[in-house]
Amino acid sequence: MTPYDVIVPAGGAARRLGGADKPGLTVGETTLLDRVLAACTGAHTTVVVGPARPTARTGVRWTREQPPGGGPVAAVAAGLDLVTAETVLLLAADLPFLDRRTVDRLATALDDAGPAVQAAVLVDAGGRDQPLAAAYRTAALRTALAALGDPAGLPLRRLVGGLPRLLVADTDNVAYDCDTWEDLEQARERDRG
Repeated sequence: MTPYDVIVPAGGAARRLGGADKPGLTVGETTLLDRVLAACTGAHTTVVVGPARPTARTGVRWTREQPPGGGPVAAVAAGLDLVTAETVLLLAADLPFLDRRTVDRLATALDDAGPAVQAAVLVDAGGRDQPLAAAYRTAALRTALAALGDPAGLPLRRLVGGLPRLLVADTDNVAYDCDTWEDLEQARERDRG
């Protein structure tokens, strides 16, 4: 497998959670952010874009999007400044069931897809693609970002939606994210079960 880097956007406003520090919320005894970072141990460089906070994982690089809270495309722009690998995974900070196997599956799928494919994107059980659970060719992201201009406030699909992609089935149901208090409680119940 080609070496890869990871960008974890973790600076959002969590509006549906009333502004709570979403990456710092816990499922089991572990924060959402630490759960995602545990799945990324195979990365050459792991970049978290958001306010620095204590984590169980060492060696993480921290940066901030401009302006702070500027959205996912601004987070990708900030993270790309620290990325050196030809492949980069974008992974949301609120995926409590993400695992190393899935991260490696995404990176390998992109490797195996050939140069015409620019992204390998996880697709959840409902058929929705998850652009923040995906592997991308770094050069393609940089090119798409340059074409957008100012990234602040732009939706992620505007950046990645036009990239030729391979859809990867979420066979282990790890694309579950925690956007609401109900989502978080369901994740906690699943974790206990």
